[in-house]
Amino acid sequence: MNVFDFAMKMEVDGKAYYEKLAKKADLAGLKTIFSRLAEDEQKHYDIFQELKAGARAPAMPETTILNEARNIFAELPKGEAALKNVADDLEAYQHAMKLETDSFRLYEDAAAKEKDPGVKALLLKIAGEEHKHFNILGNIFHFVNAPNQFLAWREFSNLDEFHQFGRDVDR
Repeated sequence: MNVFDFAMKMEVDGKAYYEKLAKKADLAGLKTIFSRLAEDEQKHYDIFQELKAGARAPAMPETTILNEARNIFAELPKGEAALKNVADDLEAYQHAMKLETDSFRLYEDAAAKEKDPGVKALLLKIAGEEHKHFNILGNIFHFVNAPNQFLAWREFSNLDEFHQFGRDVDR
């Protein structure tokens, strides 16, 4: 299997995963983000298919998903009640983040080995998009996981009790 076949397989798998997350998402904003991520994966697949067919490095338009995601995050509801069903998918978001990490590392490694400057630039551009996808997924994860990371102000009153917690220290 050559690098293009492997990359195309990764993109197809990524697209299917994002489509699955989009179908499961209850919030319209998250559904939109996952649908756009799936569209980007399809765009990457099409580019690799052209490269495999022997075409010169095709032009790739810039992704707009990062700007769209910022706007969508601003509109998402806040609070535990609104995120109750979404929080069940924390492992899915972490898995998607791992897939994106594997993708951008693969494309960066392939770019480092590539001799054709046009293909190298294209691989680096796709790696950059995959890195943006990772950041978006990280933001989704942190947004959804925020209620689990909550520390009430009252809990700060007894922090001194835990200063030496777990240490064998004479006072």
